Amino acid sequence: MKQNNRIAFLINTLVFSLIGFSTTQAAESDLSLENVMKFMMVVMILMTAFVLWLIVVYSEKEDSEGKTFKTPLIALRKFLTRSTPIENEKEILLSHNYDGIKELDNRIPPWFSMLFYGTIIWAAIYLLTYHVFNDGQVQSKEYVAEIEQARQERDFLIRTGAFINEETVKFVNDAASLSEGKEIYIKNCASCHGQNGEGLVGPNLTDDFWINGGGIKNIFKTIKYGVPAKGMISWEAQLDPKKMQSASSYIITLHNTNPPNGKAPEGTKWVEPADNNQQVTKGS
Repeated sequence: MKQNNRIAFLINTLVFSLIGFSTTQAAESDLSLENVMKFMMVVMILMTAFVLWLIVVYSEKEDSEGKTFKTPLIALRKFLTRSTPIENEKEILLSHNYDGIKELDNRIPPWFSMLFYGTIIWAAIYLLTYHVFNDGQVQSKEYVAEIEQARQERDFLIRTGAFINEETVKFVNDAASLSEGKEIYIKNCASCHGQNGEGLVGPNLTDDFWINGGGIKNIFKTIKYGVPAKGMISWEAQLDPKKMQSASSYIITLHNTNPPNGKAPEGTKWVEPADNNQQVTKGS
């Protein structure tokens, strides 16, 4: 009885250790939660079956000596080994004698035969899959697939403006971008800078003078991080980089429009650097 309890304890310990190890490995290899749950569901089903088997063994069969408990294990061992019992070894004893050493003609264990033929079947499947039907992901195909996936992800990031920041921002003059920039400006900036950029609480955006620097990069940076000391909030959390680029480009187009009631110049006169980083792109 104690022996059976030890066996049950070892099995349970092994199962729970397997669950913990597999869950950890799944987390480290970024497997999906769905796959982890499927694995744990299979383990729980096996554990439930094992517990029901123990209930049958110990309650209905009254197997205090553990014979019923061991019967399936013994049957499985016999099936996998099919070894000849010691009392019948005379039937498979070979006639020759090597210096007193006799040889038994035991058959190959079924587990070994299964393993051997399994490798042959697996080799055939592998050959057909990878080298005949070309359905397998060999290294060259994996490389091409990963490159294509990376290209698609990069194109998506470009479309969403993920690569746009205060160092990479460009002036865009296509109608769609400028229209979007104007809409953003009227909605979020006009209350401080005027409908036409003439300046109200905030400075005039149409003259040559800038408090925080002119040009597309400085305007983008000011919009992105704001000027807390002057009461201007950061728009980084409300506008994505592409929209901030459109708004910055629209503000650039307000230069020298000379709207009525323009506010007096503030800041320092801005002179575009010689390398002229304010490049024009279409469609960004």
